Amino acid sequence: MNATQEKLKDRVEQAIVAAFGADFAGVDPILVPASNPKFGDYQANVALSLSKKKGLQPRVIAGAIVEKLDVSEICEPPEIAGPGFINLKLKTAYLEAQLNAIQADPRLGVPAAKTPNREIVDFSSPNIAKEMHVGHLRSTIIGDAIARILEFQGHNVLRLNHVGDWGTQFGMLIAYLQEVYPDALTTANALDIGDLVSFYRKAKLRFDADEAFQETARQEVVRLQAGAEDTLHAWKLLCEQSRREFQIIYELLDIKLIERGESFYNPLLSGVVEDLDKSGLLVENQGAKCVFLEGFTNREGEPLPLIVQKSDGGYNYATTDLASLRYRIQQDEAKRIIYVTDAGQGNHFAQFFQVARKAGWIPDDVELVHVPFGLVLGEDGKKFKTRSGDTVRLRDLLDEAVSRAHADLKTRLQEEERQENEEFINEVARVVGISAVKYADLSQNRTSNYIFSYDKMLDFKGNTAPYMLYAYARIQGISRKGDINFKELGNNAVLLEHETELALAKYLLQLDEFISSVEQELLPNRLCEYLFELSKKFNQFYDRNQGVQVLEAEEPQRTSRLVLCDLTARTLKLGLSLLGIQVLERM
Repeated sequence: MNATQEKLKDRVEQAIVAAFGADFAGVDPILVPASNPKFGDYQANVALSLSKKKGLQPRVIAGAIVEKLDVSEICEPPEIAGPGFINLKLKTAYLEAQLNAIQADPRLGVPAAKTPNREIVDFSSPNIAKEMHVGHLRSTIIGDAIARILEFQGHNVLRLNHVGDWGTQFGMLIAYLQEVYPDALTTANALDIGDLVSFYRKAKLRFDADEAFQETARQEVVRLQAGAEDTLHAWKLLCEQSRREFQIIYELLDIKLIERGESFYNPLLSGVVEDLDKSGLLVENQGAKCVFLEGFTNREGEPLPLIVQKSDGGYNYATTDLASLRYRIQQDEAKRIIYVTDAGQGNHFAQFFQVARKAGWIPDDVELVHVPFGLVLGEDGKKFKTRSGDTVRLRDLLDEAVSRAHADLKTRLQEEERQENEEFINEVARVVGISAVKYADLSQNRTSNYIFSYDKMLDFKGNTAPYMLYAYARIQGISRKGDINFKELGNNAVLLEHETELALAKYLLQLDEFISSVEQELLPNRLCEYLFELSKKFNQFYDRNQGVQVLEAEEPQRTSRLVLCDLTARTLKLGLSLLGIQVLERM
């Protein structure tokens, strides 16, 4: 709900009390944006819901409310329509004043959160000794967008990368490398990430087929957990090699994270098991220590246990997640912890959240949120793979997007007979390519699967990053063509006359509503929808066929329209930055 809607809602609530008494304080006025411009801008539907309580016709109730409703500085006189709808149309002078007021505000009228929280966003989370692939794309950019929006709202955000850097896979890999390439365990940069992945696959095949090797690998895990100097040194080298590759991708995507991997919580795991035992939740089952869950059953219909310590004394992912959860509440003092992972992990989060609640570890003022997302599919509707059937490397995917953007730009420059230097072409291709990948993902409802298509995401038409970037660049072109410094236009200059100006103005003032929505619901596609609609409304405003001219207009319309252009560009730049997308002054 934007500031204007909130203000009108308060006024209607006051009018209800004035008309019917204090017993009706707190009644929801059911104030919603009008479905059709001919009904005005907002519609209060409360009269229909109150008719039974009061035993009166809805139109009579609506009339009583309107009689007490004071919105004269915001709206034209309210109208009662149909069975008892109260239609409210914003005054042009009110819209002009609102736009003039936000010109000097870098936040464009978006208020910061009234009560800032300590919030943790857990996202990306690749595994050491493996390459980041297309499956990591969604967690990384959805998590980053959520973190950016929460930071903009004034929350104290901790961006955590819960890297898989501990466990059996390291014993397996170290044991294998000791045999085939011992230098990799003593010398920095002995392997590149591709070699490391290849060795990991071979080690896994050996582990699955060779019992003697399994035992050797387990002994290396024991040595790692005990802090044996040579094994610990080898582990650190393997982690550093992976981190370097991860960082290349994070820099490409402009992602900032604090790594706190599974190894960080390893010293805390025994305490988790001890405390669960003290709370009476722990049950020994076939040598393993577990907590039985409510609402989860196995195939036989029996209660499902969540194993926190295996029969061999080892720990599970759930144990690490419980330890990290306690640390984030007790040490980081988080009030909301947001986990951005694929929807397939939904049961895992529901299970360890339940255990933590049963143990009494979650204070009433702490919220745990799993933010699930669907799969990335190929254009055949199946899981996105390479032609050979392998998982697509994230680095390759991003490089391909930039390469295609580069080729497309070269073609456009030839068609337009424009000359640009290679530095300009490379920069535009980089921004367009990376932005196209990010926006194509973020513009989908994250809970759904989506089809990955380079052609669609790089298209300059439709709900794409290039369409948005072009709208922004178009406005900067107006500035260059007219030798206009937008910062010097001054306040109190907006005068709204044309219907496309009014439509654009009203939409510019709704930014806070959409940002607030994402803050609460953690659905970045809501902000994408807003930016796409804003770009369309700007293009309709700028279209000469609509009768609106900017640089050619007479004063004071010229300055007013330039201010609308500037506010649109600033809103696009702010909104795209909250999605992690960089704008371009020229394209």
